Amino acid sequence: VPVKKITALLLISGALGLGGILTVLLVAFVGRAWWTTPFDVAGFGGAPEQPIAFPHTVHAGVDVLVDEDGNARLDSAGAHASGVGMDCTFCHRNVTKGAAASVPPVEQCIFCHKSIGKDLPEVEKLLDAWNNGQPVLWERVHRLPDTVRFVHEAHIRFFTQPGNLLPSGEQAMTASNVCSTCHGNVAHMPEVKQMESLKMGFCVDCHRDYGAPTDCTTCHY
Repeated sequence: VPVKKITALLLISGALGLGGILTVLLVAFVGRAWWTTPFDVAGFGGAPEQPIAFPHTVHAGVDVLVDEDGNARLDSAGAHASGVGMDCTFCHRNVTKGAAASVPPVEQCIFCHKSIGKDLPEVEKLLDAWNNGQPVLWERVHRLPDTVRFVHEAHIRFFTQPGNLLPSGEQAMTASNVCSTCHGNVAHMPEVKQMESLKMGFCVDCHRDYGAPTDCTTCHY
């Protein structure tokens, strides 16, 4: 067999082999990006275990609180205790100013809890972190790919602007209602967990419903 023919066969084989390897790597990369984002049908798993059991039902909810034994919780006066009903932006203050909602620092929690609930076990953990100058290492619940830039402020502003009539005919929402669009009804969650897929289709559908731009550079830049 001529040397040139052997060389050509080797080059072709090498090219095919390299192409196959690159294809496998590409499929693996895309597959990992797709499969690690959960599906609506399969559910999104349970809530991650947090260093402090922060009850959104108490802070953001308004319903009567129920203990683990199923009985209604009573306040110091013996009446049924209800959630405080705080808006999401009371704690997640950066959500109306920047791209990220951000988790409140310990200092912000201490503003209330230096005098409220000091004898509660979970609040004691918070006070220990404060006294030792340590942050609370919360486990992240929602995450978008690094290729996506989601600006919370723009979404909150659009949906909450006073007097704004949305393209769908809805009136302007409260900030908490806007948050629940992607995060679910957190005020009713004893433990926060992911409720929506947050895949591109979920975002694009919402943009189309409300007349927002859908070109790639809107979110990928």
